[in-house]
Amino acid sequence: MLYYYSIASPASFVLAKLLFNSLLMLVMSLLSLLLFSLFLGNPMQKAGEFVGLVLLGGWSLSLVFTFLAAIAAKAQQNAAIMAILGFPIIIPQLLLLMKLSNTAFAPLLSISTNTILLLVALDAMIVLLAVILFPFLWKD
Repeated sequence: MLYYYSIASPASFVLAKLLFNSLLMLVMSLLSLLLFSLFLGNPMQKAGEFVGLVLLGGWSLSLVFTFLAAIAAKAQQNAAIMAILGFPIIIPQLLLLMKLSNTAFAPLLSISTNTILLLVALDAMIVLLAVILFPFLWKD
């Protein structure tokens, strides 16, 4: 970590970790969706919207868990901190994702723009919190 202290600022370090993990999760989400559709069939009514939701959900989960892992890496009790901090942050995102993914399987329901914007706002809040809070941990 001493090498990273000398070459990067804390904000650029955490943003790089968020970007890398987001891209990795997007690739893994698309690959898993492709494999599920190939092996199990495609029961979706709105496939294009569901692919977008899978990508948004994967991005949301990667942001949350990367932020929590960056915090927990600086603490002594990694597993306990991840569980304690992660639970209240991940539950609203999972509820929003379940609500949105339910509409992709129901032909009569329409996807609410407000719910998507709320999920994007939660993602932006996670990135903003990471940029603001991680420099304080970086110093220790």
